[in-house]
Amino acid sequence: MKVLLYSAKSYDKEYFSASNAHYKHELRFVDDALTLETVDLVQDAPVVCVFVNDDLSQPVLSRLSRAGVKLIALRCAGFNNVDIQAACDLGIKVVHVPAYSPNAVAEHALTLMLALNRKIIQANERIRKGNFSLEGLLGFDFSGRTLGVVGTGKIGSIVARIMTAMGMNVLAYDISENPACKEMGVVYVSLDELLQQSDVISLHCPLTEHTRHLINAERINRMKSGVMLINTSRGAVIDSGALIEGLETGQIGYLGMDVYEHEQHLFFRDLSCAGIHDDTFKTLLNYQNVLITAHQAFFTSDALENIANTSLQNISQFERGIKLDNEVQAA
Repeated sequence: MKVLLYSAKSYDKEYFSASNAHYKHELRFVDDALTLETVDLVQDAPVVCVFVNDDLSQPVLSRLSRAGVKLIALRCAGFNNVDIQAACDLGIKVVHVPAYSPNAVAEHALTLMLALNRKIIQANERIRKGNFSLEGLLGFDFSGRTLGVVGTGKIGSIVARIMTAMGMNVLAYDISENPACKEMGVVYVSLDELLQQSDVISLHCPLTEHTRHLINAERINRMKSGVMLINTSRGAVIDSGALIEGLETGQIGYLGMDVYEHEQHLFFRDLSCAGIHDDTFKTLLNYQNVLITAHQAFFTSDALENIANTSLQNISQFERGIKLDNEVQAA
């Protein structure tokens, strides 16, 4: 089938082209993100393949439908950027990649925790300048402290397993309890209890109407003073404005983010010449106890291979008219 991949980077082209040697689809890559202004690039392709910051709102979907698009293939797990009901009403199927590499994201969350705690970035910068002082680099042992995991699906449960092995007491909050987590000793509690008792909080929930701004000013104030907050889920799970106040008061002692509420205007592009025009983001960058990566938690060779293979398999199932294993249904 003819497939147009929006927001295609060099690594997308590499891994999709390699995987397509088996599936034999007609792939076309464009650098542009999908917006109302770029819909016409679809031409005669019945399938568009998109990523986390492409716009799949009702107006865009309507234009895609008029252009003959029948399938939206998300090359990611989350689908919060898609109006699923509008797609259903227009007769457009939506598929995603539910589990490309939960280990990659879980390991990145651990990386943020360790780097923040032991001040690895600051230490490396000092060494490069010939400063071997340890002043200001004091960390703490994770062992014996309490981790709160919000969302215990595939990624959250791996984080719980890793940190349990490191000697942490693990609390969890989720709308449904994961038996595998309970078997490893994870204790499920209310969100309030988790916020109040955890030394480290790691977010692993999808972005829905119920989780948008789940972490707001009120809930930050319920956390332990000096808490470490890690977010590798979706940016809008946290009210980004509330982070500033939490950092200013010292309520948040460490902040690690791989996602940002308004990242669609920043991430996956080089703005080193154009500059950053987001005041909240620029303020966050000024704090030494904040570590931000640009939505790279998924970014391993294993994950990219799985994303390409599963996306193309989803498209092949659609082409053959058989059951779509990874279809996203309207609620």
